[in-house]
Amino acid sequence: MSDSGKIALVTGAGSGIGRAVSLTLQSAGYSVVLAGRRAEPLERTAASAASPGGRMLCVPTDVTDPNSVRALFARTQEAFGRLDVLFNNAGTGAPAIPLEELRYEQWMQVVAVNLTGSFLCAQEAIKLMKAQHPRGGRIINNGSISAHAPRPHSAPYTATKHAITGLTKSISLDCRRHNIACGQIDIGNAATEMTERMTAGVAQADGSTAVEPRIDVRHVADAVLYMANLPLDANVQFLTVMATNMPFVGRG
Repeated sequence: MSDSGKIALVTGAGSGIGRAVSLTLQSAGYSVVLAGRRAEPLERTAASAASPGGRMLCVPTDVTDPNSVRALFARTQEAFGRLDVLFNNAGTGAPAIPLEELRYEQWMQVVAVNLTGSFLCAQEAIKLMKAQHPRGGRIINNGSISAHAPRPHSAPYTATKHAITGLTKSISLDCRRHNIACGQIDIGNAATEMTERMTAGVAQADGSTAVEPRIDVRHVADAVLYMANLPLDANVQFLTVMATNMPFVGRG
């Protein structure tokens, strides 16, 4: 365990990748602000914290609500005085049904959480990172293998994850003069509740159903920690962590 003394904020910190990343950062000495819709899962993450390690602060947040996001970052500044790393991780999907059958509300919910939520959090992080001393920080966006290639019947999720790539590049360009680095981690089948269904088989592009391999979520958390620990004059722009045998590279 190293004592970094740095401050990180993780959205979607109550479960899955968000929980794993939060605990890995905390055990490495980061104080971590845990953001998510419900208090109870955040408190469960905090209760799993290593000792010794950084502090944990639970802040229930709706990333689709600008007022809630502003309150999250105000609370972060109040508690810690600065922010060194934002991990934009909160995400959701829509039912795996044909695009033409999706309801407008289903589409908009995915856009609101995955894309608008990431934008709103990045916006507030940038404001804080520009104003603090020393100035700067790092934003890490959770893309996905779906930022590169779709699964069948995944238009909302795939579209927003492709858009995250554009957001990542724009933040990198616009914020480098403020000493703010921005990168993206694209994850393929981390073993979380969200991917549990893959152990029973999921739809493939050729119409078949196949079991897909998964990887321990700690490999994702270790990768985020590596990205977070870089000095601000170095950046991992894009990093893909995936199960070696998952159907992604080539034709499946």
